[in-house]
Amino acid sequence: MRNRWRRAPDRQPAPPDRPAEQAGQIFSLAIASDSEYERTSIELLEQAAREAGLSSYLVDPHNLDETYQKLAGGEIGFRFYYDRASDTTPDFLKLYDLVVQRNIPVLDTWQDLGWAADKAFMHDEFDANGVPTPYTIIIPPFDHLEGVHHVETDLSKLGKPFVIKPANTTGGGIGVVRKAGSLQDVHEARQLYQDNKYLLQEKVIPFEKDNKRFWFRGFYVCGQVVCVWWNDLTHLYESLTDEDVRSYNLGPLFTLVRKIAAVCKLHFFSTEIAFDIHGRFVVVDYVNEVCDLRLKSLYRDGVPDEIVRGIACQIVRYVSKQTRTRIP
Repeated sequence: MRNRWRRAPDRQPAPPDRPAEQAGQIFSLAIASDSEYERTSIELLEQAAREAGLSSYLVDPHNLDETYQKLAGGEIGFRFYYDRASDTTPDFLKLYDLVVQRNIPVLDTWQDLGWAADKAFMHDEFDANGVPTPYTIIIPPFDHLEGVHHVETDLSKLGKPFVIKPANTTGGGIGVVRKAGSLQDVHEARQLYQDNKYLLQEKVIPFEKDNKRFWFRGFYVCGQVVCVWWNDLTHLYESLTDEDVRSYNLGPLFTLVRKIAAVCKLHFFSTEIAFDIHGRFVVVDYVNEVCDLRLKSLYRDGVPDEIVRGIACQIVRYVSKQTRTRIP
C-alpha cells in the first residue's frame, strides 16, 4: 500500500487531441481496473451497461498500453471513463491524463478524489459544516515537527485508549493504531508515514442491541444512498432492511451520508458511521474514495451481492444520463 493521490514523476505528456470526427469505434463506458479481486463486480457493471444499451470497454494492466495508443490514435473513443486503477497503479495515470485532455467525462476527477482522501482536511470541513465526528487532535507530519509535546495535556480529552490515524495513507486500516494510550505511542506511530499529518481521535464505542453493533457503512452512489451494517471488529457486512431503519430509528444515517456528499463533492464513496453508547451518530471513517466492491458470495468480508449489483446499476444510470445525447 502506498500514499494515494501522488502524481507519478517524469511521465510523458499526452499526445495532441484528435478531432472527434476522425475517431474509430466509440464505447459508452470505459472502466479501468487493476485488481483481480474486483473482477466479478466489474462484470456486474458491464452487465448493467449492456442491459441499459451501453457499450463498455475494460482497461486492465494487460491492455493498458494498447488502449492508450488506440485512444491517442483515434482508433477508439470513450463517452465516459471510470477509473479504479490510477490510485494504486501509477502506470494508469497517463491514460487518465489523455482522457481528461480529450474532455471525456469521468466519474470523479483525480483532484476531487485526492482532496476528499485527506482525513485532516475532511475533518476540518466536516466541523465547519456540522458533520459529527469524534473528538480529534490534528498534528503536523513528523517531517515538519518531530516533537509534539505541546499536545500532551490535550490527550486526556481523548480518553484511553484512543485512535491514531495517518491523514493521507489509506486503505484497509493501514497505519491505524486503535489502542493508543500515551504520547510515546503517538511518537512511534508518526514515524511510519513521516510526511503525513496524523489524527488523534477518541475511540468510539458503538451501542449494542439484539446482538448487533450499531456500526454502519454508508455508500453514496451518484445521488443514491445505501447503508448497511458493518461490524468494526469482524469487518463483516449485513444488509440493512427497511424494518431495521424503522425499528431502530436509523433515518439520520441517510441524512448524514448526503451531508458528507455535499461536503466532499464525490459521486461515489463510502463512509463509516456509528451510533455510540452516548446516543450520538458519529462519522468515524470520513471518506473512502475508492470503495471495496468484493462480493460477499466470494469473500467472507465482502459487500452483499445485492448491494454491489445495485451500485453497478446506479453508476450505469448516471453514465446513461450523462451520455444520453452521445450514446453510439
